[in-house]
Amino acid sequence: MVLPLIEAKNMSRDYLLGDTTVHALREVDLDIYEGEFVAIMGPSGSGKSTAMNLIGCLDTLTSGQFLFEGSDISNLTPDELATIRNGKIGFVFQSFNLLARTTASDNVQLPLLYSGMPRVDRVRVAENVLNEVGLGDRVDHHPSQLSGGQQQRVAIARALVNGPALILADEPTGALDTRTGIEIMSLFQKLNATGITIIIVTHEADVAQFANRIIRFQDGRIISEENNKESVNAEELLQNFKPVDRAG
Repeated sequence: MVLPLIEAKNMSRDYLLGDTTVHALREVDLDIYEGEFVAIMGPSGSGKSTAMNLIGCLDTLTSGQFLFEGSDISNLTPDELATIRNGKIGFVFQSFNLLARTTASDNVQLPLLYSGMPRVDRVRVAENVLNEVGLGDRVDHHPSQLSGGQQQRVAIARALVNGPALILADEPTGALDTRTGIEIMSLFQKLNATGITIIIVTHEADVAQFANRIIRFQDGRIISEENNKESVNAEELLQNFKPVDRAG
């Protein structure tokens, strides 16, 4: 039997705001298998970002159980969760979260620095990953010298550098124009084709259509799941892409 990469049972998360308890997630059951490309959708306040934080080991459950690669991590310490994050999960955010005064290479090296890898090896690995995402000629550029799409590619390279089992992307195209956003989704599809599990969190239906499964949240619960049998091929879309003419 194939075990899920992510397995949540009765996953709940509550927050106290003054005297009020906010039920951000309510007894959610969720399985995500190795090699899936999943989109998590929902409006603001639906629970999708809370779910992402729990899946990414950035937060802990109020109640329920959470398994990662078959191991129960519901009650791990913050340091133990940090070890899983650094070794098993890569993060990509809408705002890129790059260090402005460091080069693309140095930004990508950060997770390796935390793992104690010698600098000469960090440089080699970072440059190899930057080459994989199409930025082999930009390793010494600072974020201010890169376009938005290039900055997001640096962020993706940083997410990849430790060979993660899972990439979590929060609104990864939100700060990009349409064509550049499709290019980023094409890169995610290519990475997924190599076996990397990818979860994107988005409120945009057009972005979710690149995934193979779509999970919708509302009021802290999953309200629907569907296998997206007609997922959009981003590379084919790029070949036929025509920008909208806004003149006049």
